[in-house]
Amino acid sequence: MILPKGTRLTPEQVAEVTAIVGEFGCSIQPIIGAVRTIYAIVGDERDELMINRLEGLPYVDRIDRIQSPFKLMDRRSDLSSHRIRIGGVTLGEDLLVIAGQCTIDPKNPGYYLETAAAVKEAGAHVLRGGVWKPRTNPYAFQGDAKSIETLMEASRRTGLPVNTEVMDEQQLELALGAGVQMIQVGARNALNYSLLRAIGRAVAKGDTIVLLKRSLHMGTLNEFISAAEYIVSFGNPNVILCPRGTAPALDGYRNHPDESITPLLKEKTWAPVVVDPSHSVGKASFVPACALAAVTYGADGLCIEAHVSPSHGIGDDPKQALTPSVLADTITQAKQIWALRRSVAGGV
Repeated sequence: MILPKGTRLTPEQVAEVTAIVGEFGCSIQPIIGAVRTIYAIVGDERDELMINRLEGLPYVDRIDRIQSPFKLMDRRSDLSSHRIRIGGVTLGEDLLVIAGQCTIDPKNPGYYLETAAAVKEAGAHVLRGGVWKPRTNPYAFQGDAKSIETLMEASRRTGLPVNTEVMDEQQLELALGAGVQMIQVGARNALNYSLLRAIGRAVAKGDTIVLLKRSLHMGTLNEFISAAEYIVSFGNPNVILCPRGTAPALDGYRNHPDESITPLLKEKTWAPVVVDPSHSVGKASFVPACALAAVTYGADGLCIEAHVSPSHGIGDDPKQALTPSVLADTITQAKQIWALRRSVAGGV
């Protein structure tokens, strides 16, 4: 990791650094942070001669060598000061709430528009809405690309940014082209490294945020964080880690709730953690307790399914979506726990 003395290197300096590391089989990847740009050494950075030559350059402040499977996501990296901001919230400073329907019904778009207004009123900062949906059964509803229009109309009406899941490069292109501010990688694609690379390349030049869910089949913490490294390594550090329950399911719950891994993640990485209690437990009556537990464990935010009329929803909404009134109560209680945790920790 190359840290320049200034806010960034000039093109000539980048060329010189690239030439040096190239002699040792490495390359350079700029990572644009909120304050300054740092330059990741991609490859084996252990060669002492390479490090000595880089440290001798007059415009290099220092070289940080992080012996970790995830150099950029490691909490000791210079990205530890990076902050992600969306919907008027800076993660880590205030509790972020993402809320909305599991699936947008293309036959009844009015429900989504009503839900969007209701979740904003309840206190959400980002709208979630499934345009495309992964399904175990090939004959189940898979979503409809036309729903992207409904998603963005809801964003325009409420003024809130939106989150939606993509499963392939075509969907990614459509979502980014429509102006989606937060791309979601679901549990089934969390270890799809080709897709992670494609997303990393697609968002490298912008400020799009990626919400990366933990893989379904009990992915280890290092595996989870390394998946985020695939995206960040292309230059955009705006990645959020999202525990959402894993397999095998705990009897009575949809999955095995994993909000308790939040402090373990925070020991390893600087990335914010936003927990999805809806998919963890899979039953609306259990979601508020799981959400509050997540905040107690130190989550930076929540991603909750909500619907103005869950029984009229499609996808997972009938069984696990909260009504707007329950969502509002949950957000109020979650903010109280958030404030209590910060006061006990001395505001850190």
